Amino acid sequence: MSGIEIRRITARIGAHVSGVDLAAPLDEKTATALREALNTHKALVFSDVHLDDEGQQAFARHFGELTTAHPTVPAVDGAPNVLPVDSEGGRAANHWHTDVTFVLNPPQASTLRSLTIPPYGGETLIANAAAAYRDLPQPLRRLADELWAEHTNDYDYAVPEETVDEEQAARRAQFTSITYRTAHPVVRVHPLTGERGLFIGGFAQRIVGLSAGESRKLLDILQSYVTRPENLLRHRWSENQLVLFDNRITQHYAVDNYDGLPRRLHRVTVAGDVPVGVEGKESWSIEGDASHYTAVAA
Repeated sequence: MSGIEIRRITARIGAHVSGVDLAAPLDEKTATALREALNTHKALVFSDVHLDDEGQQAFARHFGELTTAHPTVPAVDGAPNVLPVDSEGGRAANHWHTDVTFVLNPPQASTLRSLTIPPYGGETLIANAAAAYRDLPQPLRRLADELWAEHTNDYDYAVPEETVDEEQAARRAQFTSITYRTAHPVVRVHPLTGERGLFIGGFAQRIVGLSAGESRKLLDILQSYVTRPENLLRHRWSENQLVLFDNRITQHYAVDNYDGLPRRLHRVTVAGDVPVGVEGKESWSIEGDASHYTAVAA
């Protein structure tokens, strides 16, 4: 497709894409160009996008099969692949995370589409986990290469940590209605680019073989490299925008700075592969069957 323009937003992450009609089927050349841009920039921003839920799903399918909305959280009515990310539902993702890493094969990519935007605030931060890995001093890099972490849905951005009323308690009970625990490499090798990235975030609760206290200290050190300002895209939402990001090598965070005003996005995620560490070993499931959410490729 001629006319596609990809403009870098920051040196390390993010590009704005124009000249593509996301409401129309993408030809092979355009789809390839977008995949290459995603590999390079990790997050792509599309403006003046006029899609409904069906259109968002159709666009996401250019990158692979879709997951259902979430392993435990309800989907949008009539759209089992669409997750509402709604401020009124307690779903402000105000902690750093990579989507659904508590299952064996987390999504490879996520799309977020703006529906209701507050007049101020409500940005989404997206971090380049490959740049974070490259920033590590050599001794920390060698250590991280050997580590594995247990990810769990003990808590999620979809449910506030503090259950201060019955409604919040019910949401938390729903989110944890199926317990998931999965061991992933702390350093994941991207299957398309070969890049190494820190694969941690909020669901990574413990380093395999270490105590909870030891794990927290080490994870905090590694996470501090992910969230360095140089590695971040701070996206200020406008109406009719869609953001596509590579869930295999990024983290994200929804900033809760809009005074509880209405904010609603719809999320559609593309099914992913089982993560692989630097020595070629795959992740393994400890607890929980997520086959209703996403199939594991044979």
